[in-house]
Amino acid sequence: MSQVVIAGCGYVGNALARMLLAEGHEVFGIRRNPSELAKGVRAIRGDLADPRSLGPAPQRVEYAVFAVAADESSEQAYRRAYLDGLAGFLEWLADEGQRPKRIVMTSSTSVYGQRRGEHIDEDSPTHPTQFRGETLLASERLLAASGMSTVVVRLGGIYGPGRESLIERALAGELSIRPAEHFSNRIHRDDAAGLVRHLLFHPAPAALYLGVDSEPAEESRLYTFLAKELGLPEPTLDESGESSRRRPGVGSKRCSNRRARESGYAFRFPTFREGYGALIRARRAGS
Repeated sequence: MSQVVIAGCGYVGNALARMLLAEGHEVFGIRRNPSELAKGVRAIRGDLADPRSLGPAPQRVEYAVFAVAADESSEQAYRRAYLDGLAGFLEWLADEGQRPKRIVMTSSTSVYGQRRGEHIDEDSPTHPTQFRGETLLASERLLAASGMSTVVVRLGGIYGPGRESLIERALAGELSIRPAEHFSNRIHRDDAAGLVRHLLFHPAPAALYLGVDSEPAEESRLYTFLAKELGLPEPTLDESGESSRRRPGVGSKRCSNRRARESGYAFRFPTFREGYGALIRARRAGS
């Protein structure tokens, strides 16, 4: 079995770690607060942006994952997490004489600025309209320049256990449908982790994948599905435009996971129906 280091072992990273541990791999997680690591993960305490704080590396770092998240939604926090953090991680590996067989990095579909329901794949042009996408794109380029075997996974909106805000909003009666079609792209946490695990050990992966499920979620279909599953009235049409004003930075696009599927990955939750359906059933079982 292999030694794997997960830098930024948080929501997706811990799910990935549990998968790897179940397969018998030795997993190390880098966090400033190691108490939040999944059980069985060997802790490396430190700040990725300050590689001197990390201490010694494992004896043989065969595979690595860079799956950080910004502490807050500010440009400074994004730069510290994705640029300073990645630069520090690469410096730490080099200083410790470690050259993983592969590094997989989680990025985001926010690098695509398209907003009119366009179909997006890995060959589509990137036109980020906000600092989040710009910073992530710069981080991807930094990783590509490392000279190592690298894979970037641009994840859509991640949901799953503990990230059920859309269900909470539906229960609170806060969902309303825009007059025009609006598409969003999601992936269940377990598929985000599963896809990273798949690409980590893939014999010949491409350099870039979109990590989204198999159906871009048209807002009215998604909200109507949630209402039906939760036993709520259908959401009303928002003719005032208030819902669009509340989330002005969220563009409408349709991202394709064709390359991920053709690589051999089988999605556990192929669409929002399976993913949110499982979450709703789990809530009922726990109530």
